[in-house]
Amino acid sequence: MFAAFMINAWVIATIVGVVAGVVGFFVVLRGSAFAAHAIPNGAFAGAAGANLVGLSSLLGLAVFSLLAALGIGALGRRGRHDVVTALALVLMLALGALFLSRSTEYEPEIYSLLFGEILGVSSAQILPVALLGLGCIGAIVVLYRPLMLSSVVPEVAEAKGVRSHRMQSSFLVVIALATAMTVPVVGALLIFSLMIGPPAAARSLTARPLLAIVLSVVLALLTVWTAIASSYLTNWPVGFFVGALGAGCYALGRGGATWRRRRSLEM
Repeated sequence: MFAAFMINAWVIATIVGVVAGVVGFFVVLRGSAFAAHAIPNGAFAGAAGANLVGLSSLLGLAVFSLLAALGIGALGRRGRHDVVTALALVLMLALGALFLSRSTEYEPEIYSLLFGEILGVSSAQILPVALLGLGCIGAIVVLYRPLMLSSVVPEVAEAKGVRSHRMQSSFLVVIALATAMTVPVVGALLIFSLMIGPPAAARSLTARPLLAIVLSVVLALLTVWTAIASSYLTNWPVGFFVGALGAGCYALGRGGATWRRRRSLEM
């Protein structure tokens, strides 16, 4: 399990877990789960397009993720965010279908982009993922106060000069960067689980923001580490364990919150 060829998997998983925990906390807090689902699911079309023209799949993911985030942020300002997000998802999936139909070499990689291929991560992928991860964390640190204010009390944030649409667009860009670095590792369909399950559980267990972020990171790390170990031991897809453990985290978090609430009422 800790052989030389597994070291890359553990390193990448740790980076992904930290970023998913931090960014996911604000995804849950702001009610942006649909956007966090749509951007990675549609961004795989960028990887398909990049492969078609001979460019890096990671570059294609980043470009399409950013375009989706900026598009949702701009159009959502004048309409319902859920409608705009759904249309962006459909458009990117349609483009993905077109790009895939024009390629005869890309099909074997679809599975890894949708469900992840963390056990096949190469050393060359570590630096780009680490840089994107640092970018995501740095952006959250810079935006922390206005982002928190606009998430919890948007009316007060507007009164203090924090423009909600600008903050939403900025946060969507952070999600796009997180998507670009995590999709090749845990997959487009399962990064959603990692960004929602552990952070939602953390929010259920504490109302203190900083403690919730730390707990979210810890739960995300435990989820992805356990998924790797379980996949290695059982030869089952790592994506299955990421999804199942993410859902399990949320269930346990909600169960713990309910138990504490009932106990406080009894006392």
